[in-house]
Amino acid sequence: MADISVHVYAAGHRGEGICLGLTLGPYRILLDCGLAGLDPYLGLSPPADWVVCSHAHGDHARALLDLHRAFPDLPIYSSQPTVRLLPLQWPQETDIGIEAWCTGVSWRTPLDLGPDLTLELLPAGHLPGAAMTRLTYRRPERAYSVLYTSDFLLANTRLVEGVRLEELRGFHPDVLIVEGSQGTRRHARRRQLENQLAERIAWALSQRQGVILAVPPVGLGQEVLMLLRSHHLFTGREVQIWVDGQVAAACDVYVELLPHLPAAVQNFARHQSLFWDDRVKPRVERWPAGRPWLPDQPPSILITDAPLDWDSWFEMDPAEVLMPWLVLLPDRPAGQTWDFPFYQSPGAAEALEGLMALDRIQMETYILPQHSDGPATVQLIHTLRPQHVVFVHGDPLYLGDLAGLEELHSRYQVHVPSANHDLPLPVDQPFLHSSPPETTATFEGEVVETGTGVVVNLPATLLGDPRWQMLGDTGLVEARWQGEELVLRGLSQREALEQQYSGGQPPDRRCCANCVFSRGQRCGNPDSPMRGLRVAPEGFCSGFVFR
Repeated sequence: MADISVHVYAAGHRGEGICLGLTLGPYRILLDCGLAGLDPYLGLSPPADWVVCSHAHGDHARALLDLHRAFPDLPIYSSQPTVRLLPLQWPQETDIGIEAWCTGVSWRTPLDLGPDLTLELLPAGHLPGAAMTRLTYRRPERAYSVLYTSDFLLANTRLVEGVRLEELRGFHPDVLIVEGSQGTRRHARRRQLENQLAERIAWALSQRQGVILAVPPVGLGQEVLMLLRSHHLFTGREVQIWVDGQVAAACDVYVELLPHLPAAVQNFARHQSLFWDDRVKPRVERWPAGRPWLPDQPPSILITDAPLDWDSWFEMDPAEVLMPWLVLLPDRPAGQTWDFPFYQSPGAAEALEGLMALDRIQMETYILPQHSDGPATVQLIHTLRPQHVVFVHGDPLYLGDLAGLEELHSRYQVHVPSANHDLPLPVDQPFLHSSPPETTATFEGEVVETGTGVVVNLPATLLGDPRWQMLGDTGLVEARWQGEELVLRGLSQREALEQQYSGGQPPDRRCCANCVFSRGQRCGNPDSPMRGLRVAPEGFCSGFVFR
């Protein structure tokens, strides 16, 4: 029997990076190195025999250069696109010569690390070059295997093909280390979310509002830009798109990675530039370096990860501000932070709140997920049918929600380790039904019927859960029957805005914006010919009923 264990240097909880030390028989493999610093972990010898970097996001790779400099002879592997993207993690370094110390591995090509140990990388979606790491240790009695998904996405995006589950069928690893950052959340279809974002931006521009899209520099920034380049609401239209910060630098690397991008993207690039184009509408250009972004710009779109000079916005004459700017931030689960400078610069949060109070800006969030939701994660697990499931990367409460699902802990040995934790993973042993983790919280309350409705009273201990903030921000809930159970779900700020968004229509006007059947700008009236379709706020039909 092979010894399999994981030493968790960092589990990706609440903003910390990912770094896992896997022991597989006599071998040690370091999976990712997203630590904030290496000093507490460095000894006199390398921490592993090999290092595998899953993809080029900071929480998985930021300490990789320090690790190489500390141990120059330590072999480091990643996919070929990741080798090209990794230098973006260290923009202050002019030339790190990464090809000399990080070896690019071809997709689905087994690489012998030792006489009885094989490494194979499989596409993980999420980001160009993002890889699932498959390790196989062969013994005379049988082969032992571990699959580390890192960040993965089953859905296709504009620039990356999703995980192909058919490639994984028949492969049943002994240990599956899987990210669960979305917990049990369920996302709408990708195209629907893209259309919602595109329509929101188009509406703002039609109202002579400018739009600032805050994005992480690698991945989401390029996805949003490609969406605007190819969506029917913007193609051929007089729209100016500016790209600033590290987002622009990452776009240049994406152009170099064109052979690794989906066939549809390569075909697009045969007819026009992938990103930069000042002739074909919408026009896309770099924002001039060092030039401040002020609200006196004509309505346009800025895509950036960099902090803006908010102080100068306060100094502007209100007459010079055409209309409040719309600032769109990517949605994130409760307890997670935005890991890019736009929002992390000192005083940014206070400045944004002050500008909102002055009606200089309007802030909303949008959903364009780069990680698989709960149902997709469960689908992946059932496809692989491992003995052990190890959840990492996400708020412990969200990971606990996943691990607490009866369909998982009744079939697999489920683990949710924390940082600085040693996790033994014995195999070839009888399956023991694992109990749900203690992080799964329940709250008992009472229901009181009043003359005008129903009041649900829950204990104050509920306020200690960080997820309460998302519900408390709006104070709105949606209730629905599920069999004999009544399920309450909090409405996020984004959903509340969608439901209350009136497109400037007076509250006493008979129009879709004020109709009780309008949900997320879609008609829900079973007797209307527009049922299920997206409707204009000013629209009207015979089935109208005031809210």
